[in-house]
Amino acid sequence: MVNLLRRVFIKNYEDVNNPKVRDAHGKLACFVGIISNLILFALKMAFGLISGSVAIIGDSINNLSDMGSSIITLLGFKLASMPADNEHPYGHERLEYIAGLIVSIIILVVGFQLLKDSINAIIENAKIEVSVITLIILVISILIKVWQGLFYKRMAKTIKSVALEATAQDSINDVVSTGVILIGSIVIFFFPNLPFALDGVLGIFVAIFIFIGGIGMIKETTNPLIGINPNHEYIKTILADIRKHKIVIDVHDVRCHMYGPTKAFMTLHAEVPAKEDFLEAHDEIDNIEREIRKKYGIELTIHMDPVENDNKDVMELKEEVGKVISSLGLSFHDFRLVKGNTHTNVLFDVAIPLKYELSKEEIRKKIEENFVGKNYYFVIDFDGEYIDPAA
Repeated sequence: MVNLLRRVFIKNYEDVNNPKVRDAHGKLACFVGIISNLILFALKMAFGLISGSVAIIGDSINNLSDMGSSIITLLGFKLASMPADNEHPYGHERLEYIAGLIVSIIILVVGFQLLKDSINAIIENAKIEVSVITLIILVISILIKVWQGLFYKRMAKTIKSVALEATAQDSINDVVSTGVILIGSIVIFFFPNLPFALDGVLGIFVAIFIFIGGIGMIKETTNPLIGINPNHEYIKTILADIRKHKIVIDVHDVRCHMYGPTKAFMTLHAEVPAKEDFLEAHDEIDNIEREIRKKYGIELTIHMDPVENDNKDVMELKEEVGKVISSLGLSFHDFRLVKGNTHTNVLFDVAIPLKYELSKEEIRKKIEENFVGKNYYFVIDFDGEYIDPAA
């Protein structure tokens, strides 16, 4: 069903890395949500008013908020697809995360209102009437919401959308909440004279479940706004393609900033043989940048670091230093020697993970104590390791 809708309504639907195709997927998902939630709201509200069930009425309002959420998400996709401008040179794709955050907040508001109404129902010991038709409507609602949740989940996975993930979570919440209401309605149907308001009790459980889901989705939608590491496999694939080129010995100082699901900017340092002609090496690096931009749609900038990979003295000492640094669980790069009359300067950079138990001075001391009496002076620059270059 999902692929059928994609084929019918989206041109070149398989090219999901194309921003226009991705935007079309998001809009299709939103339109499906608007129509299906409007139908569910009308059905539940009608039978909620007939039966007097605060849980069913609350569930219908939840569907109405879902329709509003789909409209907000649709607006988010529309605004996120706007081109870059002077005020927003990196584009507007992060607006999709903001749309997902708004949906998550709406989920919490609905949960709070349902909790309030449920507590009032318990206090007033409100009774409800349940008919066979009401039970049928609830079953149909659950089936529609299961399909809707699977549809959103599939679309979210296809285009890697946090906003649609939030909407999918909302649909899952609805399946659970309506399922709980259905169970309660069945009990009330067979035992109409219960001494307490079962409808209100079930409403509280549903509200708590909605709160848990809403808080989780707020975390999911705010993390990309704060800034998180991009997908590990995504980086691994890109770096593997760069390392395939003969001129590249290795890469380090990798930085990748995501300004939306498809808008990425990456910088890195590539070690190249020092004996290479500078202009030829620069031309090759330019070709790599263009290749990566075309293949992945990522804005890549490469800084060249010349290294003496054919100097025996340099390579032997680099191997010795490498063993020490590896024993500390660290990595290094930009290794070079500057020989003088009395000593040799050993220069390199050490990449330190964001959480590491040793201080810079402790690291330096552990390295130097392995080369006592060898007239080496270590000039070490310490870098923060934001992305593991061994990815």
